[in-house]
Amino acid sequence: MHEGNRTGAGTGSVTGRALRVLEVFSPAAPVLTLTEISRRTGLPLTTAHRLVSELAGWGALERDPEGGYRIGLRLWEIAALAPRGLGLREVALPHLSDLARVTGENVQLAVREQLSVVYVERLAGRDSVPVLTRVGGRFALTPTGVGRVLLAHAPADVQERALAQRAVRYTERTECDPVRLRQALAEVRQTGVAVCERQVTMDSVSVAAPVHGPGHGPVTGPGHGPGHGPGEVVAAVSVVAHVETVPAHTLIPLVQVAAAAISRALGAPDAGPPRTGGHPAGGSGRSRSRTDRQVTQPSSFSNSPMSTGTGS
Repeated sequence: MHEGNRTGAGTGSVTGRALRVLEVFSPAAPVLTLTEISRRTGLPLTTAHRLVSELAGWGALERDPEGGYRIGLRLWEIAALAPRGLGLREVALPHLSDLARVTGENVQLAVREQLSVVYVERLAGRDSVPVLTRVGGRFALTPTGVGRVLLAHAPADVQERALAQRAVRYTERTECDPVRLRQALAEVRQTGVAVCERQVTMDSVSVAAPVHGPGHGPVTGPGHGPGHGPGEVVAAVSVVAHVETVPAHTLIPLVQVAAAAISRALGAPDAGPPRTGGHPAGGSGRSRSRTDRQVTQPSSFSNSPMSTGTGS
C-alpha cells in the first residue's frame, strides 16, 4: 500500500488504521461485524470496509460462518517468529510441563512489554485455582508474581513509571502503595523469588522466579552499583495455587529450579543454584503450620538439593 504515510482527517496513516482494526478484537469480542469494526475504530464504514477486505485478503482476518470477521491464522504464523513469544515458549515448555506435573497447579511463563505482563504460556492444573490470565493476554505488573519479578529487574526508569501509575485494586489485599511496592521489588532482587498472596484473587497465591537470557546482563534496580549479572532477565515463570491448601514455601524451590533450567536452555552463562535464604514477605509464615503437599519430583528436578517438604 503506497499511501501508508498519508493521513486522513483525524484517522491516521493507513498502517495505523489497519492496526486499529486489528486491535479492536479481544477475548470478549473475538468476532465482529463490519459495522461493529467501524464503530469501535471510529473509521468511516467505507474506510473500514476497504481495510477489512485487504486484511482478509492477506490472511490477517477471516470470515466467520455467521458473516462476521475474526483474527486469521496468518497473524499466528507471523507471531511464531517472535523470539520472546513462541520461540521462548518452545525452549521453556519441557520444563514448564515438568513443573506442572510436580505441582499439579497452574504454571505460567511471561515477559514484560512496556508496563504490562504478557503471558507466553499457561498450563492449567487439574482442579487448580481459577486464574484471570490467558496466553497472549496482558496484565498489570505489580499485583502478579511474574510481574514483580520482571519489574524488579527492569531499568530504574521503567520501575518508576510503573509505580507512578494508578494501581488497580483487584482484591482488598492488593498492594497499591508505591513505597511498599518498592520494598517488595527490593525483596525480590534479594531473595530471587516473588510471592504474591491474594493480590489478584482472594483464593490464590503466586510464586515466581526470573529466567535469564544469554550473555551477561547489567545488574538493575535501585541499590545496585555498576556491574553485570548472569544474564538479562528475559522472562519469569510462576506457579499459581490455592492459598489455603498449598504452602507457598513448598513451591519456591520448584519454581526456582524450573526457572534455572529454562535459563540454561536459553544459554545463560550461569543461572546459579536456587537461593535458599529467607522467604519473601507474605510467602510462608502461616503456611509452615499446614501439612505440606507430598509430590514426586520428575527427572528435571532430581538434581535439585531441595525437598518440597522442608521449605526453601
